[in-house]
Amino acid sequence: MKKVNKIHVGMLVVVLAFFTWSGIAPYDRETWFLEMVPAFIFLLGLVFTYHRFRFSTMSYFIIMVLLIFVAIGGHYTYERVPLFNWIKDHFHLKRNHYDRVGHFAKGFIVIPLRELLLRKTELHRGKLLTVILISFVLSFAALYEIGEWLVAEVLGRSAHDFLGTQGDVWDSEWDMALATLGSVVAFILLSKWHDKKIDSE
Repeated sequence: MKKVNKIHVGMLVVVLAFFTWSGIAPYDRETWFLEMVPAFIFLLGLVFTYHRFRFSTMSYFIIMVLLIFVAIGGHYTYERVPLFNWIKDHFHLKRNHYDRVGHFAKGFIVIPLRELLLRKTELHRGKLLTVILISFVLSFAALYEIGEWLVAEVLGRSAHDFLGTQGDVWDSEWDMALATLGSVVAFILLSKWHDKKIDSE
């Protein structure tokens, strides 16, 4: 059994610090709960399976960044993140684009997924694996949008901040498209580097 990697522990501490900060007086407690519960469950799953399956440091870094994105969005709500409100006002944009950036970033989860399939299945590096993973990201993005719709149906108007559409009727389509684009960009930029990290760790 490999020893616990101190870098991985440091990343966990950073994520827990952001989660703690996120839960201190968030803009809307119900929205924070809806955003953060899946993130908490995901984080716990990574912690409890650490000694059975350990991702590369690159994959853990990507996961850390994505969880920080969620923590910030949960604290302020996605349409009220201050930096992106400043960008909106400064460039006279129609909306706060934090959620757009967040969904694009979520596409980078394709790198940890790639690692999981390469190490735990008979799939090999190549076009088939790429197509499977990008399709999985698109499917997961669509499933998440369906989940948001179901939550909105149950909670009604109180789910407004959770949906974060900001009046855009095509918001769900944008979210799915950006996550898919993010996965393609991640493959182009990181796949070769990722191969080296998998082989070395």
